[in-house]
Amino acid sequence: MMLIAALLVSAVSNASAFVPCTNDSAFRTQLDAVKIYYDTQTGNTETCAGYIAAAAGLEAESIADATANDIDSADALIVGAPTWHTDSEDQRSGTAWDDWLYSSLPNRNVQGKKVAIFGVGDSASYSEYYCDAAGELYDQFVKAGAKVYGFVSTEGYEHSASKAEKDGKFVGCMFDEDNQYDLSEERANKW
Repeated sequence: MMLIAALLVSAVSNASAFVPCTNDSAFRTQLDAVKIYYDTQTGNTETCAGYIAAAAGLEAESIADATANDIDSADALIVGAPTWHTDSEDQRSGTAWDDWLYSSLPNRNVQGKKVAIFGVGDSASYSEYYCDAAGELYDQFVKAGAKVYGFVSTEGYEHSASKAEKDGKFVGCMFDEDNQYDLSEERANKW
């Protein structure tokens, strides 16, 4: 929750975070600051996106439904994917992210945009590839110029390797709905 609060505070400090409402109320503004995007294979990533959205008071949407304007107008993004194609160098999620990262992201202006990443994986069956797709999100968003926030300690996670680890930390919040589902909501709330 601390990361989400920091992203919101940071985003609202930008003048572009507030867009005037079209009604006559002098006191209302529309906050378009932070958007949550995910995609899913089995529903686990959607579940975790829901935990994050509930903690932040936001709505989560599939990246397949995002328009170019949705991405460009957001001051900050929270993005998440499952890992499906283990040990792949690219297209690791088996979802709409696989094409989006290589065909849409290069055409978006995310230079300096604040991005937080979450991943979903199976730490028991795929311990050596745990949440690798989150590492791919990180690599591609950083390559496009985004600034990634919300690194999380690997402590308490049961895995042997992950492409989502950088300098001993995860690039964001990782979830395991198969083996540690009882920790997911708490992890989302703390993040």
